[in-house]
Amino acid sequence: MTSTGTGAGSGAGAATGSASGTRPRRRRLPAWVLVAAALVLGAGLYGAQPWKLWQNSTVNEALPTASTAPGPSRPGATPAPGPKTVAQGSLISHEHSTTGTVKLIKLPDGSRTLRLENLDTSSGPDLRVWLTDAPVKEGADGWFVFDDGKYVSLGKLKGNKGDQNYEIPADVNLADYSSVTIWCDRFNVSFGAAALQAA
Repeated sequence: MTSTGTGAGSGAGAATGSASGTRPRRRRLPAWVLVAAALVLGAGLYGAQPWKLWQNSTVNEALPTASTAPGPSRPGATPAPGPKTVAQGSLISHEHSTTGTVKLIKLPDGSRTLRLENLDTSSGPDLRVWLTDAPVKEGADGWFVFDDGKYVSLGKLKGNKGDQNYEIPADVNLADYSSVTIWCDRFNVSFGAAALQAA
């Protein structure tokens, strides 16, 4: 009897002691960890700028004209030549759906312009218009292709939609280039590209 009573008392005492114990506190993350995580997240968002995929910018420019003024017209004189398309191609999709026409145009004064007509692509960070010597391949071949060979950047893409002109420097030999790409310089990927054919 005594033995049984002592055991029950001991069990109750143990239970009481366990119930009165304190719970362990949750450890808070140090402030520097939270700050570092916020900085990393902010840098990632700034680099990728995913919101640009839902932003459209339409730029419509008229076909450029010669910089030299035409001379006085004479009766029976042959009209001055207008802009001439020397090569062109149709854009195909790479990393993003892309359509439109690319034209290399020579003006009467000898200057050259790359013209994008009816362009429709996605917006994105640091998009450029490149003349390249690389072949244009369909599918996922927009990654790490056009930066391997010879290329000339004609500047930032003015808008992801519309008709746009990009001046070609006078020292560029067009015979060295066979394609055009809408190139994302930040991620090294082509949004779309066109193979050029003589007009």
